[in-house]
Parts: sequence; structure tokens; C-alpha cells
Amino acid sequence: MKFLTLIFIFFFTAGYAQKILPDTSFSVYYTYLKEKKRRPDITIAQPLAKGDFKTKRNIVYAHTPTGNLLLDVIYPGKSSKLSPAILFVFGGGWRSGNRSQNIPLAQKMAQNGYVSITVDYRLSTHAQFPAAVYDLKNAIRWIKANANKLNIDTNKIAITGFSAGGQLAALVANTNNDLQFEKETINGHTSTVQAVIDVDGVLAFDHPESSEVSTDPKRKSVAAIWLGADLKDNPDLWHNASALNHADQHTVPMLFINSSTPRFHAGRDDLIAKIKPFGIYTEIHTLPDTPHPFWLFNPWFEQVSSLMVNFLDRQFKN
Repeated sequence: MKFLTLIFIFFFTAGYAQKILPDTSFSVYYTYLKEKKRRPDITIAQPLAKGDFKTKRNIVYAHTPTGNLLLDVIYPGKSSKLSPAILFVFGGGWRSGNRSQNIPLAQKMAQNGYVSITVDYRLSTHAQFPAAVYDLKNAIRWIKANANKLNIDTNKIAITGFSAGGQLAALVANTNNDLQFEKETINGHTSTVQAVIDVDGVLAFDHPESSEVSTDPKRKSVAAIWLGADLKDNPDLWHNASALNHADQHTVPMLFINSSTPRFHAGRDDLIAKIKPFGIYTEIHTLPDTPHPFWLFNPWFEQVSSLMVNFLDRQFKN
């Protein structure tokens, strides 16, 4: 019950500033109930009530026509030097979910020396692609604008996302300095990042491995709803929303943490092959016999957090 109360508080504050009520079709608790039928030993990875970290909540980082966008900052409790930062992007089919989903992992990263920011972005119920990309790039600008207050090293910023959030994180990182995604800026800072962690987020929509196209002619897929068109009607749009198609010599180091369901990493191997000639560092970790939202649950939570810490330490601390 305590956990559910915490989730309600986070969820309520996450949607409070929005003029449009959030879609609640995805939730950690109901996903847990579904997965527990097949995996009775799993438990929800719960946020900590206290630990070696400090928290600032419900900070407005941008104003949009559909309401304010908020973020939470969880930062190391004891640190006298500049720290790397990591921006967390939640999942939920580009239409559901909320930033509270990432609190447990953000706390874990803060305890390992990373300023962790969990963030809102406009879902498909609020605005279609590329609004979410604009929002996340503005969140990165907010991080840089507030770096002195938060003791952040602006040359060591990573972005991570989960499911739809993983797709967005990969796209944001692979469009560093791409002017077409710089059309709604909140200040003069750049939105570049130096590393990305994609947890079970697709890298390509228009790809043989992808299953984002609906097989029901009477029902649009969540991707088509977010993108604003079916693949057959606007293939260029689907192409442009795919991180694979923006990967080049400027791509930053990437960590892929995947479930055992192949469709959730569509385009991953092609992207790695595309950037390999440039010597860009990549890691892949596929966790066997895992459901899609494995990062939300024990026994996989600790493994995911360890993989994230090890990857970012390699990029930013070694």
C-alpha cells in the first residue's frame, strides 16, 4: 500500500500541470499483475524512502499549449566535484506512462554519482511527433542552464529511455545538432548529449523486424497515432522518426539493454553496423527469458542498474 501511495503521489503531480488528462492505459502495477501470472516470483522495484541522495520535485522546465512540463531531479547526497547527468525518458507507447516510473532507477544512479533527471514530455494525447523530441531536447537545455546549481558537468550528459522512451532517447541522441529538431527551443543552450542507453526501444519503424504497423485495418497502431500517419500514407515520416536513419559518424556511444522479445530492438543491429566503421563504442545486453518491461521489476532491476552504471562509468569516469 505504501508503494501504491508513492506511485499515486508521483503520478498525480506528474499530470497535475497538464490541461489534458493523462492516458492511464499503462501502469506499473497492472503490468505487474499481468506478468506475475507467468512469473510468480517477480516483485515491483520500489522507490526508496531515503538514501544517499537528495530530491527536488515538480520543477517546470517548459510551457506548452497543453500545459507545463515538469521534471524531478535526484542528485548525489555528497559530492564536491562536478557530476555527470542522465536524463530519464519513460515509456508507454508514446501515449501513456509518467516520469514516476523511472524514480527507482534514478535513485540508484544518483547513489552512484549521477545527477538524475526524470522528465515529462508531450504524449500523443497532447501533440504528435516531433513534439516529444523538442521537449526532450529542451529538457537537456534546462539541465545545461541549471548546471551550476546542480553541480553538473555539461560535457558529460547522457539520455536513457525505456520502450517508447528508449526509441525517443536514441532519436534525440542521434540528432545532435540536427536543425530540423531544433524548432522549439527555450534558451540558447545546445541540446547535445554524450551517451545514450536504449532499454528495449525500437531503432527503426520502417524495418522488417518492427511490428509497429497495425495488422488490423480498422485500428491504428500506437506508433501511427503518435506519428500522425500510417506507414503506407507517409513513409518519409516513419523513416525520419527512426534513430537508425540518423546514425552517422557523429553518433555517441550507445548501450542497448534488451528483453528476449526481438521486435523491441528492431533496427539495432543495422544501426551498430552503420556506425562500426567510425569506431563508435556500443554494448548489447540481452536478458534471457524477460518480459518487455523487465526494468521495472525484480529480479532484473539490479542487473539493469549495474549495466547502466558500468557503461556510464566507462564513458564519463575512466
